[in-house]
Amino acid sequence: MFDRSAKHCDRLWHQARLVTMTGPGLGLIEDGVVAARDGRILYAGPAKDAPAFEAGERVACEGRWITPGLIDSHTHLVYAGNRAREFELRLEGASYEAIAREGGGILSTVNATRTASEAELVAQSLPRLDALIAEGVTTIEVKSGYGLSPEHEMKMLRAAHALGRARDVGIAATFLGAHALPPEAKDRRSYIDSVCAYIPAIAHDGLADAVDGFCESIAFTPEEIARVFETAKAHGLGVKLHADQLSNTHGAALAARFGALSADHLEHTDEAGVAAMAEAGTVAVLLPGAFYTLRETRRPPVELLRHFGVPIALATDCNPGTSPLTSLLLTMNMGATLFRLTLSECLAGVTREAARALGRLESIGTLEAGKACDLAIWNVEQPADLVYRLGYNPLHARVRNGR
Repeated sequence: MFDRSAKHCDRLWHQARLVTMTGPGLGLIEDGVVAARDGRILYAGPAKDAPAFEAGERVACEGRWITPGLIDSHTHLVYAGNRAREFELRLEGASYEAIAREGGGILSTVNATRTASEAELVAQSLPRLDALIAEGVTTIEVKSGYGLSPEHEMKMLRAAHALGRARDVGIAATFLGAHALPPEAKDRRSYIDSVCAYIPAIAHDGLADAVDGFCESIAFTPEEIARVFETAKAHGLGVKLHADQLSNTHGAALAARFGALSADHLEHTDEAGVAAMAEAGTVAVLLPGAFYTLRETRRPPVELLRHFGVPIALATDCNPGTSPLTSLLLTMNMGATLFRLTLSECLAGVTREAARALGRLESIGTLEAGKACDLAIWNVEQPADLVYRLGYNPLHARVRNGR
């Protein structure tokens, strides 16, 4: 819907083909128009139905396709250091769990991140962010989790927000204090106590939109994560969960019990977990980059997710150890080839369902009146090209908040 009395717009994109991501499928419009005012979409639909806008600027798209701006709903973008040596070790046969138990993995990044200043974290993270922006990303989730102490976790969250000031991109910050046990922790209970203790300050200062946890045999138990989630919910923060990636710890069901925005990974999730997610409205965020990098063979239960009607998002999981990936276009191809997702599922996974996974569907993720005018304009013949091509970036222009 749109206000037909609002005939003036700041910018008007015409001669366009639209992938609106509304309704079933892709919501395709062959001859479409998008009009924006004050950073919001006034109209997105068929040119024949559009009012006679008086536009401050008219942009002829010459038949190009417009999608909503892409959304990366799961990243660990802010970190310091490099874990190429661990990649080499995995090529030589070492497992992710074995590397972690020997002091590598997450803890090696923790050491580098603690040493770096906030400014250094921003400087090291910007090239990764720029790679995503260059492919049409307009909103990105950024987790902490490599500080594992109040000082350094908050430093990471501040760095995440600083990225949003350094670049024109929406930032959804997530506190991931329950990512790993730091080496100085006296015991597990006291560390979880400390994670819960600084959630109130994070909420009060607006440093995070949500709280995440790593529920896994090499990380934290469902009971420990439940304590963190109880505290998060008590302070008005949403929750998300790294669930059932390496084993079935019933993380999906745990996430659903707390009304989580999303449960992510899910390779070992069972039918009961999927059913619980469906009942709770929890989004499944699939991360093919980690699946590929770790050479996993057990795929997420895509057929069960479809059967129960669980929304599916796709994300890069950009991180230094298990998914050093900074391409949502490649992520979509991986989702199609590795997880057998359809074209519609892949494109929805980085737009509409990614927005849902961040709790932001009311403002981004589709081309609809009232939403932020975040657009990606593509030099492609058909939407399938965005999923089909490998190592190819056909972005013509990226628009954020109508500019």
